[in-house]
Amino acid sequence: MAVSLAFGQCGSLRERCEIGSVRLSHDEAEYDDGAVVPAGDWRPLNMREAQWFEAEPGTPDGTLIELVREPLPVIRAEEVSDIHATAADLYPFADRCPADFLGCVTNPGDARTTTEDPATGRRLGLHVDNWDRLPYGARGDGRRRLCLNLGPGVRYFLLGDRDIEEIYRLVHPDPEHHYPHTDDVRRYVTQGRPLQCLRIRLDPGDGYLAPTELLPHDGSTLGGKQPSTAAFWLGRWPAGTGTL
Repeated sequence: MAVSLAFGQCGSLRERCEIGSVRLSHDEAEYDDGAVVPAGDWRPLNMREAQWFEAEPGTPDGTLIELVREPLPVIRAEEVSDIHATAADLYPFADRCPADFLGCVTNPGDARTTTEDPATGRRLGLHVDNWDRLPYGARGDGRRRLCLNLGPGVRYFLLGDRDIEEIYRLVHPDPEHHYPHTDDVRRYVTQGRPLQCLRIRLDPGDGYLAPTELLPHDGSTLGGKQPSTAAFWLGRWPAGTGTL
């Protein structure tokens, strides 16, 4: 399954999204050895690529990536501690769709990727979530994750251009007997198979709805001078919940 971006028009997608290659980390203290990270060779999407990634009519709700823009408070750096205490109350769809609040995190500016393994303190690079712990063949049935950038800095959503089930089939001869994992993304890239990374800009007040158990992904604040606080929820939002 290709990435399915429901952005309304290709023009708006190309304004926000870039694409580049990935590499494996080696002997980098901040990363797991073998983590899949962006190579940094970002370029704008061309029209053909934008059309390829744009969601087709009838794409299942749970596999869509949608952008959200809400009148959320944009915080100053000195207010970070306060926003952590009140982030759960900022959920924008409380009157329409229930969701589980996962928490929030503040990342410094200019971070190539943001997600850390709490057990080691090292960054994971592109990875897949496992909130619903779904097996191969059912990853598209999981809940989507909502991420809102509460500011004050810019943030990026990174995602691989191939889903974990396609990746999994290519690295496991008997995929029905295993559960997809971040290690499969790393094994796939180690084997020299093709993977590109999309980078979608999220200004303060912007967010995304995305199937993070289906798509390899991460966050980034690369190039930003200010920290970014992101809040996260998990739920089942119908297509069209996003406003961009």
